[in-house]
Amino acid sequence: MAEQPYEYRRREIVEPDWTRLPGYRSVTREQWESAQWQRVNCVKNVKQLRALMGDLLDESFYADLEADQAQRATMSMLVPPQMMNTMVPHEVPTTESFYADPVRRYMLPVLSDRRTDFPSHPYATRDSLHEHDMWVAEGLTHRYPTKVLAELLSTCPQYCGHCTRMDLVGNSTPTIDKLKLSLKPVDRYDAHINYLKSQPGVRDVVVSGGDVANVPWKNLESYLMRLLDIDTIRDIRLATKALAGLPQHWLQNDVVEGLERVANTAHRRGVNLAIHTHVNHANSVTPLVAKAARTAIDVGVRDVRNQGVLMRGVNATSVDLLDLCFALQGEANILPYYFYMCDLIPNAEHWRVSVWEAQHLQHAIMGYLPGYATPRIVCDVPFVGKRWVHMLSEYDREKGISYWTKNYRTSIEATDTEALERTYAYYDPIYTLPEAGQAWWREQHPAEDPAAQIVAQASRTAAALAY
Repeated sequence: MAEQPYEYRRREIVEPDWTRLPGYRSVTREQWESAQWQRVNCVKNVKQLRALMGDLLDESFYADLEADQAQRATMSMLVPPQMMNTMVPHEVPTTESFYADPVRRYMLPVLSDRRTDFPSHPYATRDSLHEHDMWVAEGLTHRYPTKVLAELLSTCPQYCGHCTRMDLVGNSTPTIDKLKLSLKPVDRYDAHINYLKSQPGVRDVVVSGGDVANVPWKNLESYLMRLLDIDTIRDIRLATKALAGLPQHWLQNDVVEGLERVANTAHRRGVNLAIHTHVNHANSVTPLVAKAARTAIDVGVRDVRNQGVLMRGVNATSVDLLDLCFALQGEANILPYYFYMCDLIPNAEHWRVSVWEAQHLQHAIMGYLPGYATPRIVCDVPFVGKRWVHMLSEYDREKGISYWTKNYRTSIEATDTEALERTYAYYDPIYTLPEAGQAWWREQHPAEDPAAQIVAQASRTAAALAY
């Protein structure tokens, strides 16, 4: 009998043995399950990583990491012990296995991970989705007609290397001077609530940041209760990577009790309250993550859903995606929901996949999961929004340019009569194109391609010598 392309076998999730790492050898279970201990012991720099890993990693790795922090990183380093422990989770790490680890690849990117031709796409931008342009109040993005994104703060318990909000979130890096929120939180929240009260057409609020796990619970609960007082709001989604990166936070007594109060109020008022988390690899789904998700459901949250990001070297194969989805849906009660194509931000080309690759992956994962738990792979097209990857209207495969249409105006297009008539471009990574397409981009944007600059300089030198 011929083998299936994917063979399902149930894999029970486990909490990796943190004592295999030199810096955690004396850490007790009580400490490990403490949110405060996790926050205090995050890895924030190379010195702390070296203290954790001891001599398991060659000095060449630390040098590679330091070079990336200085030359390419758009996010500062911040990795909780929970996430560190899911890197090479089932054995003592070596330099080779640590380099290859999928969680490491996006949480601790190194310079040798990045592309040396086009590290950034020529059309990459700091705020690739123009969320800041669509602020109707500080931190409140009105992009879709019926939905808003509320950024309550600009910090997270962990910083992902590919963060789409790298323009605002986290500390500045040598290459990115971050924007800053200027209002006091109480004034920012007041501005959000006042705007939403004036907009009866908005029914759905994504409460995010940063990460809501960094908002003091009493402040977050107050904000959510104020949202629930607006009778036109019918959906509230809490966005938190920390459910996977710091599940200990969501298991604290005060957070669980407060979440139950909010969930009960939402239920009484007929509002759908959900948590959206961000898990990119099956190794990150552990019993503590499952416990945090189930606890949220037990206290009345309607759904816990996952919005991952499709990244080469992390999860951009059908096997990796299906393994992750079965771990989420089958072992942790987390619904696979979306996989976004990695956005057009600086220095992200090594992660991004092309539209045609995303289409193939969507096809490859169909039919294995229950229909309701089969995630949609989406392209978040600037000025258009989320579109299933098969929804493009035109596609120039040679140049890697896809064209998309839209069916609504954003908050900055109220007077744009042509907004619904034009098409909007999205760009594949240049290295995924045929040679003719790559040559076209090198010709159009030689300054963006270090390798092309070297070739051009060599040509100029040779020409000068010949003269």
